[in-house]
Amino acid sequence: MNSKTIMTGVFGYPIEQSLSPIMHNQAFRALGINFSYAAFAVAPDQLEQAVNGIRALGFAGVNVTIPHKVAIIPFLDEIDQEAEEIGAVNTIVNDGGKLIGFNTDGAGYVQSLLEEWKVPLTGKRVIILGAGGAAKGVAVSLAKRGVASICVVNRSVEKAEALAKQISHFTHSVSLSSDHLKAKDVEQVDLIINTTSVGMYPYEDNIPIDPSFLHPKLVVSDLIYNPLETKLLQEAKKIGARTHGGVGMFIHQGALAQQKWTGKQPPISLMKQTVLDQLQSKSSE
Repeated sequence: MNSKTIMTGVFGYPIEQSLSPIMHNQAFRALGINFSYAAFAVAPDQLEQAVNGIRALGFAGVNVTIPHKVAIIPFLDEIDQEAEEIGAVNTIVNDGGKLIGFNTDGAGYVQSLLEEWKVPLTGKRVIILGAGGAAKGVAVSLAKRGVASICVVNRSVEKAEALAKQISHFTHSVSLSSDHLKAKDVEQVDLIINTTSVGMYPYEDNIPIDPSFLHPKLVVSDLIYNPLETKLLQEAKKIGARTHGGVGMFIHQGALAQQKWTGKQPPISLMKQTVLDQLQSKSSE
């Protein structure tokens, strides 16, 4: 780093578990550009000041993660159409002092799912666990890409209802309280996606759904990438279901964000290998 380094980063709370800095900084080095990426623990009551700091310090932009993806929107100058449809922002671009919000979560997720699953999404029936910022990105992107139905399951049924209503313009949608989810609901779907933090390090033994509900014809997807294989994915594998971990989405959403900041095509395979190496070294400790 020097006086000409252009800063980027991620705002979250907590944030110490993030692998974004090592992934992005490896990519910047490979591209030979003088950019740097850091993680910033931004408490909710400091969010507006942190956003103002993007302008004041001349950052190219930042990523936004839990719990700020929705709360950050009022502090931005503009958000693009997809971020508006989703109602959440995970990437900010500083365009000459104008802060523009984007959402690369949904597109990154779909890219990763299609890459690994290799099955068209059209006509598929989906359950989404959770109704937060990440769930919104995934739900809107899947709904716009032709899935037949989405059931949003959340502890707060009001939040589930709100997200189901939001995506009802694009596909058939229903909502359900987590307490009311039954095995028969899961029997009828092709894809179940955990968008909650249940099962994330350091609470790896937690699972967001009764494992007895899972069946072999399912694809079970988890947005969590640390640990590499969550308890949910382990249980799904045991009964012969196909699994899809969170690393692919993490890589693709990060690459889309980086492209917006730098105007260059990121080295996706290097980014993926960097993250996998880091996660595998942690799991062997």
